[in-house]
Amino acid sequence: MSGFIAGAPVPASHINSDPYWPSVDLETVRAALRIDASVTEARLETAVVAAMIEVNRGLAEWRAAQQAQGYASLDQVPAEPINGISGLVHLYLRAVQAGAGAEIIERYRGYDTTNSGERNAEAIQDLRDEYRRDQRWALSDLVGRRRMTVELI
Repeated sequence: MSGFIAGAPVPASHINSDPYWPSVDLETVRAALRIDASVTEARLETAVVAAMIEVNRGLAEWRAAQQAQGYASLDQVPAEPINGISGLVHLYLRAVQAGAGAEIIERYRGYDTTNSGERNAEAIQDLRDEYRRDQRWALSDLVGRRRMTVELI
């Protein structure tokens, strides 16, 4: 994965939003989530765009505070680098990937109505919930909020 450079041209296999945020490489998302060819490039792009919108909206206030401190892009906000890339950039990309994964699962459920199909649907539901949890945790970690899991009895 290459680093984010604000204002640099974005390859066609990347999705870019505001220059503050890093671009998202569709092939990296596909590989990270183990999405096979049954999900077309256009459908993957749609899921990634939806996830980016959700993540960007969730981080709007935090982003404004960082920009008020003079940071023009996420990779400029002080953070420990991992593999040469800001840890905050990694967390942003993880949140987007997890959101895209949940979106794809929600849209591509199998149509098998047999008993095995029902069990598969339950497993898929669990995976979708895990992606949503991973997205929340990545966002919490990014903004420095403590993680919390609450289960209603």
